[in-house]
Amino acid sequence: MKKITALLIIFLFSATIFSQNYTLNGYVSDVTTGEKLVNATVFIDYKNAVSTNEYGYYSLIIKGVSSDTVKLAASLIGYEKQEKIIDLKTTKSVNFQLQSNTNIDTIIITGQIPITQNTDIGTVSIPVNQLKIMPTIGAESDVFKSLQLMPGVQEGSEGKSNLFVRGGAPDENLILLDDVSLYYVSHLGGFLSVFNTDALSSVKLHKGGFPARYGSRLSSVIDIRMKDGDMKNYHGNFAIGLLNTKILIEGPIIKDKASFLFSARFLPINLIVKPFTYFNSGQMIGYNFYDINAKINYKINDKNQLFFSFYTGDDNLSVTIPKVFADDDIIRYNQKWGNKLVAFRWNHIFSQKLFLNTTASYTRFRYLNKLTSENKSDTNSFKYDFFTGILDYSVKSTIDYNISKNYKLKTGVNSIYHNFSPGLTYFKITNSDTVQTDTTTGIKQFSGFENIFFVENNISIGRFFTSNLGLHLSYYILDGAKFTSYEPRIVLNFILHQNFSFKASYSEMNQYVHLLTNNTISLIPDVWVPSDKNIKPSRSKQYSLGFFKYFPKKSIELSIVSYYKLSNNLISYKEGAVFIGNAENWQDKIETGGNGTSYGVEFLLQKSQGRTTGWVSYTYAKSLRQFKNINCGEPYPFKYDRTHDFSIVLNHKINDKITISGDWVFGSGYPYTMPIGRYDIIDDGTNHSGVVSFEQNQNIFIYADRNSFRMRAYHRLDLATNFTKKVKRGIRTWTISIYNVYNRQNPYFYYTKIDKNTNKIHLYQQSLFPIIPLISYSLKF
Repeated sequence: MKKITALLIIFLFSATIFSQNYTLNGYVSDVTTGEKLVNATVFIDYKNAVSTNEYGYYSLIIKGVSSDTVKLAASLIGYEKQEKIIDLKTTKSVNFQLQSNTNIDTIIITGQIPITQNTDIGTVSIPVNQLKIMPTIGAESDVFKSLQLMPGVQEGSEGKSNLFVRGGAPDENLILLDDVSLYYVSHLGGFLSVFNTDALSSVKLHKGGFPARYGSRLSSVIDIRMKDGDMKNYHGNFAIGLLNTKILIEGPIIKDKASFLFSARFLPINLIVKPFTYFNSGQMIGYNFYDINAKINYKINDKNQLFFSFYTGDDNLSVTIPKVFADDDIIRYNQKWGNKLVAFRWNHIFSQKLFLNTTASYTRFRYLNKLTSENKSDTNSFKYDFFTGILDYSVKSTIDYNISKNYKLKTGVNSIYHNFSPGLTYFKITNSDTVQTDTTTGIKQFSGFENIFFVENNISIGRFFTSNLGLHLSYYILDGAKFTSYEPRIVLNFILHQNFSFKASYSEMNQYVHLLTNNTISLIPDVWVPSDKNIKPSRSKQYSLGFFKYFPKKSIELSIVSYYKLSNNLISYKEGAVFIGNAENWQDKIETGGNGTSYGVEFLLQKSQGRTTGWVSYTYAKSLRQFKNINCGEPYPFKYDRTHDFSIVLNHKINDKITISGDWVFGSGYPYTMPIGRYDIIDDGTNHSGVVSFEQNQNIFIYADRNSFRMRAYHRLDLATNFTKKVKRGIRTWTISIYNVYNRQNPYFYYTKIDKNTNKIHLYQQSLFPIIPLISYSLKF
């Protein structure tokens, strides 16, 4: 071990000493807003090029130039290239401020690092400006619905904003907002995600080849970044549509020194529905949600910058029913769920080669369910409360060390304090001012620690090989249970040509928290539970191979990626079990030790710049599950196993005033379980003990193997048009969209009924979304 350590020190020392290179560092930002630009390219030539990190920072080691005076440039899709003449002997730091290019016909990106040069495999990005013009339900742009159109990603039920990535479940996705995890990210029962696209700067999805900095989930990482706020000018945006009304305001607190961003949105339809239901039925039914994002950005000096991020959002369902059992009776039902996130971040530049980011955060998800019944005349009352949730406190530090031109190191630590509340039920009955029942059941809370160390080694050899070799090490402790996980991460990129490469990756992932999800359509909550002495952490191993081609003249990227993933220690509800009220026995309701197998091939052809943008994607995939006590221990298709999935997404800017967009999706049917026969028990009214039975003429169904049938194929066409015009107060946009243009009746679920005349079982399909025309209005000021 000592010899290995010594050799490593010698290697690092020699890499630093014998590579006498020039080093430049700095930030790339938007000249109008001061917003830091992620994934911008800073370059001299093909050999000397680097991308900005997630904070807009770059460190470029220059080698092999013939003169001390060079032309340094920065570029990014959608921006004009900026060039500066640099004296390498006297200049150490260079900041770029790029001008947005609105004339898309003249955008030519030179020096941009193509997909063939990086170590991303199974990673996709969608520009935020494309998200805003894509057609969706409610004419509201949505991050998750756009990601569902990418290869390897399923939506699950139609209209939902869930993500099922490469055969994984929704709780296997690590969802980050400004580097802080969120546990539940849906509104309207899943039909809209919590992310307001007006407040976002970048969206990136990792499906495989995971960098070692990410962990704690099995299937994917969705890394979403908020805008920092405009440091130069005040401006904002207001929009109203069927699903929400939203506003955003940003601007400088101190010009070029500090900025703020504030955005809010809520559901306006509740203002109409609640009084309408009351006047028509005497009942009052209300539903609303809201999201609030805020951010403060403060530049202390050229080497230090502070950020404060805040998010809070809730859904609230309320029902008031008078005169149920008597004239003075009132029943009130309330269901509330949502997230809260607070984060402080510090960026520090130690030197040209060394960059530090430290984040301290708090995140919380909680679900509340209340039911009360009151009678004012006799003071009788009934009260039921249920609570479940999870909260985290976290501190994370990451260092980027640009050791040499061919070796970049990223390493860091992360400590997370988890606090779980699987379920707490309060029950109280009062009769004539006398309390007859007053009790609390369930588990209040318990806590655990998850400590993480990671290291990534970005190594390149010449012009034809790059790699990311990493290790993610975690230690987890909760209630006497202790787990250690070593997770190697390997990505190899063989560059066959500047614009053509072959990549291979291997990743191991570990997950200590699990979501118990009910498979039925109901108001029964989903519950987050931890790994403990009885439930081992879930684990996955994933292999990926891919071919990547870049066409620079057309700015088109082509990728064909295959993957094979094995998962173990999965959990699921036992047959027929659901979680209702009592958390004390949740471990008795689940199956443990499950295995999963997923494999497939993904095709993606993407164009990100020009008058016409979009992508074409196709996925062939299989996903299986196996539990000892489910389906007689035999493997069965996962609930959202979809063999074929095809998507076309196109956005076209006709002129500065009109933009049209559309998408067409096709998917083979999801699996489901159905009865294949039945037998009847005819009861004569007594059992063998002579006691009268209440169950007579029972129909007992005989079911086929689990998920052995397939629904009809799913397909849909969506269209949208944006009409933009400069007005006295800013720029207004009308969006007219049509969801499901040709009114395809896609299956949402199937159910059976017995025909009383023929005594046969009949299968029926329930569809949810017909053709839906929608309109929204926005004003940018």
